[in-house]
Amino acid sequence: MAPCIVSDKISEIDIAYHSENIEFVSVPSFDFLNPVNAIKALGTIPLIFWRILRTMGKAYHIHLRCPGNMGLLGSIAQLFFPGKKKSAKYAGNWDWSIRQPKSYRVQQFLLRSTFLTKNMKVLVYGEWPDKTKNILPFFTASYSDLDVLPFVPRKIGGVDTPVELIFVGTLSKNKNPDICIEVVKLLKENKIPCNLHLFGEGPLRKTLEELVHVSALEDCVTIHGNKPAEYVKQYYQRCHFLVFISDSEGWPKVVAEAMFWGCLPITTKVSCVPQMLDFGSRGVLVSKDPIDIYEQISLLINSQDEYNRMARTAHEWSTGYTLEKFEMEIGNVIND
Repeated sequence: MAPCIVSDKISEIDIAYHSENIEFVSVPSFDFLNPVNAIKALGTIPLIFWRILRTMGKAYHIHLRCPGNMGLLGSIAQLFFPGKKKSAKYAGNWDWSIRQPKSYRVQQFLLRSTFLTKNMKVLVYGEWPDKTKNILPFFTASYSDLDVLPFVPRKIGGVDTPVELIFVGTLSKNKNPDICIEVVKLLKENKIPCNLHLFGEGPLRKTLEELVHVSALEDCVTIHGNKPAEYVKQYYQRCHFLVFISDSEGWPKVVAEAMFWGCLPITTKVSCVPQMLDFGSRGVLVSKDPIDIYEQISLLINSQDEYNRMARTAHEWSTGYTLEKFEMEIGNVIND
């Protein structure tokens, strides 16, 4: 069950579902982004809620995707079915110590409550101190066991081997891709050859293009836009660092993907990312200050062995989380 948005524009990273085993139940979309939409939502929500209850009543297993508007209604509706098997994927940041929307807190409260929510397994990213028997630390995956390759050390630094940086994600304020460009400026100012590859689309694209032009970095910064996974994989395999300075994440797949191909992540301390990086032993945890990021890169450029040790450790960890393991664990959740 979900809202269905019909559009003729399909990007290179989108694909339609084709399966006889999927029945799509469409409901109206709603949000509370402005007063007009909020008033419309109040009239629409009772109908959506009734459809959710009716559909849940037919299900053997109920699965929710939270946080979100539909997740909020679903987390309330599932309370009426204490005897059914249920699971929820909480795709956001579970950390209660950070500021989050109140609707997210409501969903977290309902999902973790063993008094209100029965027969539920809540898949969350990372280990957190508020764990109840409903909570199951989980992961996600992008690649198969067949994709796993031996780790190959990479030479870094020098005129013949410029530092290759990659960013993968939405070109939006939340992801801070502009910081990546600021890091390149610092590297160039300090005579360190480098290249930056930005993958993704978003509202900041024109701003980033202007920043590249004003900074005279056209020769070393490329904005590729959205590209298929196989194309991006080629850059993970050749780049030294993923620079991913996001404000909020759940389990950032791009961090795990970079590690899978031996590309060392440089990223912020959000959600379970410090746990993914073993608190700095298989990746670099930084602030949003470009100088901090530049200094960390400079240190590793001058320590080839340490760079490859960390990249190897990152590769070994990430290749343990494949699609086959993911499928097996999902099976355990459904069948247990």
